[in-house]
This record gives sequence, C-alpha cells and structure tokens, in this order.
Amino acid sequence: MSLDEVTYASAVALARRIRAGQLSALDGVEAHLARIAAVNPSLNAVVQLTAETARADARAADAELARGTVRGPLHGVPMTIKDSFETAGVRSTCGTLGLASHVPTTDATVVARLKAAGAILLGKTNTPELTLAFETDNLIYGRTNNPYALDRSSGGSSGGAAAIIAAGGSPFDLGSDTGGSIRLPAHFCGIAGLKPTSGRVPRTGHLFPPGGFRDAWTTLGPMARYVEDLALLLPLIAGPDWRDPAIVPVPLRDPAEVELKGLRIAVYPHNGIVAPTPETAETVLAAARALEAAGGRITETRPPHIEVTDSLVSALWAVDAGEGIQSLLSRYGTTRPHKWLERNPDYQWRGTAGELGELLQQQDLFRSRMLAFMEGYDLILCPVCAYPASPHDTCQHPDYWEGYTYLLTYNVTGWPVATVRCGTSPEGLPIGVQVVAQPWREDVALAAAAHLETVFGGWQPPAL
Repeated sequence: MSLDEVTYASAVALARRIRAGQLSALDGVEAHLARIAAVNPSLNAVVQLTAETARADARAADAELARGTVRGPLHGVPMTIKDSFETAGVRSTCGTLGLASHVPTTDATVVARLKAAGAILLGKTNTPELTLAFETDNLIYGRTNNPYALDRSSGGSSGGAAAIIAAGGSPFDLGSDTGGSIRLPAHFCGIAGLKPTSGRVPRTGHLFPPGGFRDAWTTLGPMARYVEDLALLLPLIAGPDWRDPAIVPVPLRDPAEVELKGLRIAVYPHNGIVAPTPETAETVLAAARALEAAGGRITETRPPHIEVTDSLVSALWAVDAGEGIQSLLSRYGTTRPHKWLERNPDYQWRGTAGELGELLQQQDLFRSRMLAFMEGYDLILCPVCAYPASPHDTCQHPDYWEGYTYLLTYNVTGWPVATVRCGTSPEGLPIGVQVVAQPWREDVALAAAAHLETVFGGWQPPAL
C-alpha cells in the first residue's frame, strides 16, 4: 500500500482496513508522521507533534486488535486536534502567549470522546490567538499557509487543521466555529466541514470559553477530506457531558436515510450585502442544479432579513467594548496580544443598558424571522465566503469583512451547516458551498453534501 493510499484515505476506510488487518495502526501512524514531516515545513500547520506517544498508542491498538478487542469505530485511526482544545499532557496554547507553557491534565470532552472511540493523537494544529481571527497566525507559532497556494491564507480559526487535512497529514481534526471558523478554512483549503446545531456538541475544555449573550454562536464540529467522515465523527462527539449547560440531548438522525428527492431547497448566490466572485456564484448555482437533478425542488431566493447580518453582528461583537477579550487575555496571563486583538477605539459600544436590551431583542427577532423563512425549506445553498482564499494579511482588513457575512448569518441562527468543495477559482483555489439545514437536521445537510461531493469530486490533492 503506497503512502498516498494511506494518507489520502478517509477515516472510514482507514478504520476498516485496520480492523480487517490490511493496515496496522502503527503503519498508519508512521505514514501520517512521514507526510507531516514532508509538508509541514511549507505549511506550519502542525505546531505540536506527539510522535512517540502516537507510536506507543498505535502499538497498543495493534496489540488490542490481536486479542480481539476493538475500542470503537476509530480504533487505531490517527488524528490531529486544533490547539484551542485542551489535551492531557500536551501543550495547549490557543495561540496566546500567556498559555505558551500550558499543559493540561485532562482532555476536552470532545477529545476524550474521540480517544475513547480509538483515535490516536498525532499532534496539535495552529490557530489564531484565542481563535478570534479569519487568518491563522499568532505570536507563538506564526502563520499557517494554504496548501494550494503558500502565499494565501488557510483561513481561521481552524486554519492549521484545514491545511494539514488537505495536505494528507491527518485524516480529520476538530474545529470550533464562532464566526465561520470551521467553514471558512474548509472552503479556503478545499475540504469538508460541519458546524452542528448550537447545543449539539459540548464545548468543555475549549480554551475560548462559551457563555454570555453570544453563547449560541460557538459550536464545535468535525473537519475532514470526506463527507462520510463527518457523518462518522458527529455521533462520537455529540451529546451532553453534564458540564456544558447549553447542550441538549436531541437524537441524531442517519444521513443514509435521507431521500434527496422532494427536498425543498432555497439557493442564493448573493446575500444582498456583498457580491461574490462570478466563479463563486456559478459554483453555488451548479450545486443547486446537481441537487435538482437528484429530485430536489429548487427556488432561487434568500431569507428577506439577512441583509442586517453585518450591522447586527458588528454591534453584538462590539457591545462589551472589548472587555470580554481583555478579561480572557488577563485570565490567561497574556500581556502582549497579537495585533488583531488590540483594542480599536472606533469599534466600541457606546450605548445604554436599555439599548443593549433592545439589541439582544433584535438578535432574537432576527432568529425568529429566519426560522419563519426556513419553515418552507429543508435546505439553503449559498456561498461560504464572497471569494476564495485571500492573500496573507488581508483577512482582517475591513475591505474583506463583508465577505464573511455569508458565514455569520448562520452563527446567529445556530443552524447546522455542512461545507463541501464544489468548484475551483481561476487561480486554482478551492470553492466550497454552504449546505444549511433546519435546526437539528445535520443528517439532511450531510446527505446533500455527500451527493455534491460525488457530483463535483470534493477534495482534490494539492500540488504540494
């Protein structure tokens, strides 16, 4: 079995081969470590490597399998984990200098669940400081590059995860998404990602903590090259942990049982805020035609209220005048933050308590109006972002901000969104599509994304 056959395989395929004795867990780990060694000097995606521990865990997994013991559906399958998640015995920094030497004693809930299912940790992947940027760069580890064009961003905040997955160094990783941090890197790097419904996956042990009036914006979800891996991973990480108070025990449904024929699908290539590139718009429309050919009922329309996404999110983000971020930096002992977290005196709340209450009511009204629209549809198709991977150091520029509003709409609603590659830009960069489903219907989003992956080819190996 060639190196590419191992490192470009899905987690589903790797798990099957390991259980069947066609691939040892140790050989799988060694193949991915070799791939990381080959590509990471160009990418700077993996920032902590746990090679010896991974080898020991792989030997133990092979010994267990020889005795007839299978831990779970990921037995012996390697993984990486974003550096915003706590990992027992492994440095976990969230990209902030105050945590540069932080070594947790316990795993984040989602990490513990993946390990219990048999997964083996290869290392940690890069993230912007506190996960709060659309490009992956920080003062500890520096910048991560896009595997399809090294002078381009891999996205943020799960940019390290997306880059190493796309390059074949890891079959899957976990992302966190407060403003698009799973979906934007998946789009920029041409992989698949899932932002589950808010309240689906516990965030205990994530170093950007949940809570407050933006609590529902932050969700955790899987990232992989293949949609089938998203469907495998979601049930393993979902469900209450009796620590995160926002998590609801809503049963998951099986994407394999979803019938595409008859699905009511709204599609919009333009959100009324900023126009996408022509190739982005055409990719979304092509995805709609593919689902229509499968029996979907397509209507080109958009929710009538999404134009307020920009102003609403901007106001809600600025409402505490940056005190929340400063408090978190202080809690972690960071005295020198990255330039992207420095206070902007022009971007601060100056309203009264009453005006704050009115703003929170506007958020609820936005959610209510969006739900009223979604009652008539099973899915929404739209761009992930207005453009493909942008040049380094531009992602945080105000000129680019409106391009992210395609993402931010669905952080406010909290709905599940799958992202899958369906096109390519003139520069050869991936173009993804957002597949948005009704609350708690990740199965519908995943079923549609899997069909689009089949039609358009999904992830493609970078020439790295």
